[in-house]
Amino acid sequence: MAAETLPARSATAVRRTRPPRRLPPVKTVIIAAAAYAIAVIFLLPYVEMVITALRPQRELLERNYLPHHFAWSNLTGMWGSGFGNTTSLRISLEVAGGATILVLLVAMPAAYYTARNRFRGRGLFLLVVLVTQMLQPTALIVGIYKEFLGFHLVNTVWALILINAGFNMAFAVWILNAYFGSIPVELEEAAMVDGSGRLGAMFRVTLPLAMPGVVTALIFTFIAAWNEFIVALTLTTGSAVMPLTVRLDSFIGQYTVDWQHLFGASVVATIPVLILFALIEGRVVGGLTAGSIK
Repeated sequence: MAAETLPARSATAVRRTRPPRRLPPVKTVIIAAAAYAIAVIFLLPYVEMVITALRPQRELLERNYLPHHFAWSNLTGMWGSGFGNTTSLRISLEVAGGATILVLLVAMPAAYYTARNRFRGRGLFLLVVLVTQMLQPTALIVGIYKEFLGFHLVNTVWALILINAGFNMAFAVWILNAYFGSIPVELEEAAMVDGSGRLGAMFRVTLPLAMPGVVTALIFTFIAAWNEFIVALTLTTGSAVMPLTVRLDSFIGQYTVDWQHLFGASVVATIPVLILFALIEGRVVGGLTAGSIK
């Protein structure tokens, strides 16, 4: 009988000695509630886009938030040849991907060299790079169009790649310069003592450590090139090289707006960026917060 009651007493003793569950502080609850409220506010436009994209034509002017019937044909029908969304999606991927690759190929050597060498004019070079961020494409659109017209690059994908790469180069150079500068040069020297050359030490030691900064520059360049509209609208006059941002504008007519396909294409335009950010979100946060804690 005593043997049977021993486990029960032990369990009772454990329950008595276990500390009571503490409720979170009021400040934490308020901050969490505010964060959820802000998240809902930011998500509501996307929810509205999806609902409008699935709303039948006859229910566009109704006050009901949700349609009586979801018209899935709006999303499947917009991929027809008459809309051109398939071509525009491919062009946007080519432009954003090409600009991102070009920026990284140029910005990484420039940032590495300026971070590792204290040459005369280094500060002026970095200042000139930073000043280019003050010049927005909208203010230079006439000169840009005339220049690319002279090189016969108007209405080409290469024009959009070069423009987007040029206007995102400064950000990439500065963030990579700061990140390369935060990595001790002694690590490269140790690798060179072990037999690696300068390039080998950079690729095997410095570049892996600087990967969060590289990823940060990558995703910001990709998003900026993906969302660019003014230059693409000016330099593309044909449907064959029209990116998705310009294609969205074609759904807005003089007297009518094709709301279903406009919002449907808008939903599609957000998907590649969401996928890219979800894949490398951790490294982006690491790159943005690098150096904030010592």
